[in-house]
Amino acid sequence: MRNLWVGMLTGLAMFSTITPGTVEAGRYCGAASYNCCPTTACEPVSCYTTCRVERQQCQRTVYSYVQEPEQYMVSRTVYDTNYEDVAQTCYRTVQETAFREEQYQVARQVIETADREECYTVMRPVTETLYRDNCYTVQKPVWEESTREVRRCVQRPVTETIERECRRTVIRTVSETINQERCYTVMRPVTTCRIVREDCGRWTWQRAYNPSYCFPGCVRDECGRPQMAMVPRGFYTLRPTWCPNIVERQIPCTTYQPQVCRQTVPVTVCRQVPETIVTKIPVQVCRMVSEEIVEQIPVRTCRMVCERVTQRIPYQVCRQVAEKCTRRVPVQTCRTVMENKTCRVPYTVCRREPFTVTHRVARCVAREEQVPCTRMVTRCVPRVEAYEVCKLVPQTVCPASPCSSGCSTGDCATGGCASGNCGVPQMAPPSGVSPTPIPESAPLSRSSLSRGAAT
Repeated sequence: MRNLWVGMLTGLAMFSTITPGTVEAGRYCGAASYNCCPTTACEPVSCYTTCRVERQQCQRTVYSYVQEPEQYMVSRTVYDTNYEDVAQTCYRTVQETAFREEQYQVARQVIETADREECYTVMRPVTETLYRDNCYTVQKPVWEESTREVRRCVQRPVTETIERECRRTVIRTVSETINQERCYTVMRPVTTCRIVREDCGRWTWQRAYNPSYCFPGCVRDECGRPQMAMVPRGFYTLRPTWCPNIVERQIPCTTYQPQVCRQTVPVTVCRQVPETIVTKIPVQVCRMVSEEIVEQIPVRTCRMVCERVTQRIPYQVCRQVAEKCTRRVPVQTCRTVMENKTCRVPYTVCRREPFTVTHRVARCVAREEQVPCTRMVTRCVPRVEAYEVCKLVPQTVCPASPCSSGCSTGDCATGGCASGNCGVPQMAPPSGVSPTPIPESAPLSRSSLSRGAAT
């Protein structure tokens, strides 16, 4: 921590001792500063061209495609399912388990173990190498050169020109006028009478009895004795009743009935008549003429010569040598002991039991219904969009004559003017051009000018 504070204080002291000129030189790392140049050397002495940035607002039409929903109706078939209950009698098998006792005999094995000596003979293999003479015959090829005469027949084409008749059939159209009978239908009016029945009744009022609640009262029984009982009490009302009166009358009715009429009309009929045209056409016929050619062909014949060769082949013979050995072998003796046992044997008794099952039978019913659907429709929408165009306009700047601002010639030559401009009018930098000096190693490019215009 102590070393950190010492380093910070040292840095502050060094920063305070830096002169303004040193700071200005350090701003460009000592490579691109113009403060070291004399004032007269930096002033322009002739006309030069600068670029001025002009901005212009333009408009253009941009077309964009928009998806809009559109509703339309679609007819589709909907299938409804109706269910009906159908009763069915079925039979199922019911199994019941019963037991019975059975006696059986079991043979149980009793094993006894004993040892006995056993002598056996072992055959040990012994291998020996022997040789035999193998004679075989080798066939060696012997080539012989000879000449053979070959005769072959060649077909040579011979072309001849002949004339051939070409017959073709042309269809010629012949027009004729004939009388044709046509039928057409005319609707004729026919008047008939039909009987119409009309109800000419009227409304009448009839008296109707309406029963009401029962009240206790004194009535007489079959023997004439009075007794208490519930007696119904009601009231009468007038109810309108329609009395029909059917009256028949005849009404004339006119109908149109079709009637077939015949008419003879002249009709022009075109028929096709075939006509044969004969034309002679020159045809070139090519026929093949046989010619025999004899050639001498060299033939190379190979014959095999037999030669007998003898070879000595080694082979191995294996013979068995008998050796006697003794070993103790355990022997197991098995005897059977019979035992009586009793067990319960289950068996199944089957019986059929009826039961009722209800099935639901599905029935498909078709019906048509209108379903709304949505689809996306593409629409072109124009819109006006504003954009800015920047372009560089060249501009020529000419400085004024030297020493025009009251400076003497000697002062201008030595750079002794108070302002250091030597009479050159100071012009504001054009819009879009950065006043920061640019080193000679990095020339001014179009991209730097556009970046300055953007700022």
